[in-house]
Amino acid sequence: MVTIDTQREARALGDPTRYRLFRYIAEASEPVSVAELTDLVKLNHNAVRQHLAVLKQAELIVEATEVRDRPGRPSLLYQLHPEAAGKWETPGSYAWLAGLLAQAVKDNVSVREIGYREGLRRGAHMQSDQESADQIAAELMRNGFRPVRSDKARKIEFVLGRCPFEEVAVANPGEVCELHLGLVEGLAASTPDLSIDRLVRKDPRRAGCRLVISRRREHDVD
Repeated sequence: MVTIDTQREARALGDPTRYRLFRYIAEASEPVSVAELTDLVKLNHNAVRQHLAVLKQAELIVEATEVRDRPGRPSLLYQLHPEAAGKWETPGSYAWLAGLLAQAVKDNVSVREIGYREGLRRGAHMQSDQESADQIAAELMRNGFRPVRSDKARKIEFVLGRCPFEEVAVANPGEVCELHLGLVEGLAASTPDLSIDRLVRKDPRRAGCRLVISRRREHDVD
């Protein structure tokens, strides 16, 4: 059965130039700038931005602002939408999961530890001018969890509306959930004011896992 989302994606990719831009972004190891894409397709900046807007509206790619420590206006960067991974002959998110699990075996560490390392790595690239909880929310969104946030005093709760690794998590929830708990712990450790309280697991087929985060008191922050 062809879904509305699939029809929308197909229309966006029906243009040869947009398809070429999409494939390039999907296969890139790092987020891609507009300047790089204009060089690729030999079109002007505005024409490329219009194509990117269509791909973004179809939820095939995501847009982010460059984190930079030098003068000048930050660039807009583009990468594959987490929920588009594995579709339209693109690399799947399961390849990322398999890579981390393989690394845990190679290093003889727990999956939670390997997730923590990945969280620290990602945390090093988060925007310092953005509120810490917003950064965590953005990372959860980029991973395809569809987080819904609620705040109460010093507590922040995210209800995760989707498990991006449902098939694997159904068979082995412990490994998958521990890896993602480590990931958010690494992300939180990269911020000045957040710590992870707990992850309340739910059936991955129904989603709804709850991630509870605390804001550290001012005297707890180094």
